[in-house]
Amino acid sequence: MTLHQVVSRTDVRAFHDTARRLYRDDSNRIAPLDGEVEAVFDPAKNVCFKDGEAVRWILRDKAGALAGRVAAFVDHAKTSRAAVPAGGLGFFECVDDHEAAGLLFNAARTWLADRGMKAMDGSVNFGENFSHWGVLVEGFMPQGYGMPYNFPYYQRLFETYGFRDYFQQFTYHLDLTTPLPARQVKFAEHIARRGGFVFRPYAKKETAEFLRDLVAVYNTTWSDYMEDYHPMTEEDLENILRAARPVIVEDFIWFAYKDERPIGMIIAFPDVNQLFAHFDGRLRWWMLPKFLFLKARRTVTRNRLLLAGVIPEFQNSGVIGPLFLEFYKAVRKRPHYTEIELSWVGDYNPRMRKVYEQIGAVPKKKHITYRYMIDPAIPFARFTNEGGDSGLRRDAVAGRRSPS
Repeated sequence: MTLHQVVSRTDVRAFHDTARRLYRDDSNRIAPLDGEVEAVFDPAKNVCFKDGEAVRWILRDKAGALAGRVAAFVDHAKTSRAAVPAGGLGFFECVDDHEAAGLLFNAARTWLADRGMKAMDGSVNFGENFSHWGVLVEGFMPQGYGMPYNFPYYQRLFETYGFRDYFQQFTYHLDLTTPLPARQVKFAEHIARRGGFVFRPYAKKETAEFLRDLVAVYNTTWSDYMEDYHPMTEEDLENILRAARPVIVEDFIWFAYKDERPIGMIIAFPDVNQLFAHFDGRLRWWMLPKFLFLKARRTVTRNRLLLAGVIPEFQNSGVIGPLFLEFYKAVRKRPHYTEIELSWVGDYNPRMRKVYEQIGAVPKKKHITYRYMIDPAIPFARFTNEGGDSGLRRDAVAGRRSPS
């Protein structure tokens, strides 16, 4: 087998064609657009390159056929704050062969070790964790937008090599043909009446204002909750909104305010994977009429909730209830939508899992984020997110420690 670093346009095409070749007979796999994946590796489009670097390889078998691919990356700004500096391994695809997988894993491990990394996390993204994050181990069905799909044997390839379960990610689905529990609706309406909150849907004509609110809520919430958090900028989130603009539905995005201050948000989009399923990762300009035709035919029946958050001081106010209810009612106004896929929640956050279950959502998929200890002298420890002082984190920790 031959391992080759991606350096030319031909190599880039081979990087994408590797996945197409492997999954050519698997109808469950929906290929992400080549252009979106390439944006991850474009310093002009991915802000992680401001203080980071990435590399890719493709693997060919003895006959010269594409047999695998992998990427490795390191965000030095993030690793400088981590107790254990960890680089990332992502976009892994491979035939069912331990030797082939080992060559790909070894390449990433050596590259990361040369840059001072003590651990390697995979399969992850060179960017935010709401896309291209985790190895699918349960729920082998067509995935929602941004959620990775892979063969069942990937779990064995990772674990046999020595990767260990760092944390688990659960994706819940909410059936829109069944009403929300009446008790939850009544409570949300009570909070809306008594809490003095204001709820506003996103408006494209006011993007600059909403972008400021989005950054304020996002950074205040996640810097408090996530360990080693690296703040998002308006530029980061503006790029996401700009890319999504053709499919944005304004009242699928909601903000909560208290005394004119943004305190919570829900960001959701139509699940465009149901459209991308028709293009095998290649959406060219001459294919746009087909894309628009499918969109107009209401091909999309699933909504994907990408982000939801409430700033720390209001996390026990109950405001998430009426905020979600406004979003839910907006989706229900469109009868062709039959389900909502809720953003994945980690096993380290039992409180959020309970919230999902209280509204009637059920877990449909599980991904695992793995960690490999490059430096065996450092003990492996699962991700717990126990650092810091937020109430949300304390409740999560208490939930793990209490007897079941």
